[in-house]
Amino acid sequence: MARIAGVDIPKNKQVWVSLQYIYGIGPSLSQKILADTGVNPVTKVSDLTEDEVNRLREVIDRQYNVEGELRKENN
Repeated sequence: MARIAGVDIPKNKQVWVSLQYIYGIGPSLSQKILADTGVNPVTKVSDLTEDEVNRLREVIDRQYNVEGELRKENN
C-alpha cells in the first residue's frame, strides 16, 4: 500500500479514487493533483512507480491542507 499524508490508500483501486480516501480530497481535487503531477488517473495504485508516489506525496504535503491539519482547522 502507498502511504500518502499518513493514510494507506487502497492499492487495488485507480489512483483518482484512492486519493479520495484522504480527508479533504474529493473527486475534483484528486483530478487536479493528478494533472499537476502528471500521473495517469486510471493507473492502479499497485502499478505506480516510487517516483510517482513521491511526486503525489510532495504536491499534497506542500499545497493542500489534508487530514490532521484540516481536521484541526475545521474544529
